[in-house]
Amino acid sequence: MELLTIRTEDIMVKINPQGAELTSLIKNKDGQEYMWNADPAFWSKRSPVLFPVVGTLKENCYYYKGERYELGRHGFARDRRFETEDKSENEVVFLLKSDEESLAVYPFHFSFRIRYRVEGESLQVSYEVLNTGSEEMYFSVGGHPAFRVPVKEGEEYSDYYLEFEKAETVGRWPISAEGLIEEFTMPLLDNSNELPLAKELFARDAIVLKDLQSQSVKLLSRKSAAGLDFSFKGFPYLGIWAAKGADFVCIEPWCGIADTVNADQQLPHKEGINSLFPGGTFKRSWSVSVK
Repeated sequence: MELLTIRTEDIMVKINPQGAELTSLIKNKDGQEYMWNADPAFWSKRSPVLFPVVGTLKENCYYYKGERYELGRHGFARDRRFETEDKSENEVVFLLKSDEESLAVYPFHFSFRIRYRVEGESLQVSYEVLNTGSEEMYFSVGGHPAFRVPVKEGEEYSDYYLEFEKAETVGRWPISAEGLIEEFTMPLLDNSNELPLAKELFARDAIVLKDLQSQSVKLLSRKSAAGLDFSFKGFPYLGIWAAKGADFVCIEPWCGIADTVNADQQLPHKEGINSLFPGGTFKRSWSVSVK
């Protein structure tokens, strides 16, 4: 597996051009790895890129201008090999362009760049979508990084918690057996900024959050200084997920969301969909800093 490496004195990051997937985030001082190890017994990915949809489409399809298109969960970018457009010691830029394969399932011309940049103890991941076609383009984009929990050897999953930037009163949007967003929320946080981690949280798939006041969240341990800071400014949705029984947590910033159970499947009507006129550019970035 060919990996590209960027680094500072503090951290080293590795990315796979296949899917432009972040695979490793190591603190140089102690060699601590922060990314999930992709154990196939649980989940064989580490940080798939979600584009041009986030989550599951109703009946795994959508309609646009009277045509039906089939598209799997989270779209196709995570399964495509990206071109390495630029590379330096502390930055790498990947590029995916529309082609015959993509146009068969997604009828828009685009350039999609992902920029990984390290500075100090921080990694910034930036998405840039450019509409290279002649008509308005509809899309979603998001991240899905999986961080190991516990970070430190000798600690337990239950020693860790998520600390939001602000106290939140928010419910989680349940996910149906078909992977769709239900119509009503379930209680989660009541004027609190702390979510204790427990594997039971994900028995019904991901925690899906909307309308958060916070723009950042910390992964922290009650027994050590291990953890990280995660910033998702500009992303209106946040997913939190782990595979059943696995030692990780995904913190997922989304510009887009799965279809609702009552979605009409018309792409321009889709909740959270973004649009770009010809020649338009959309940019969003999330970042993670290790402790």
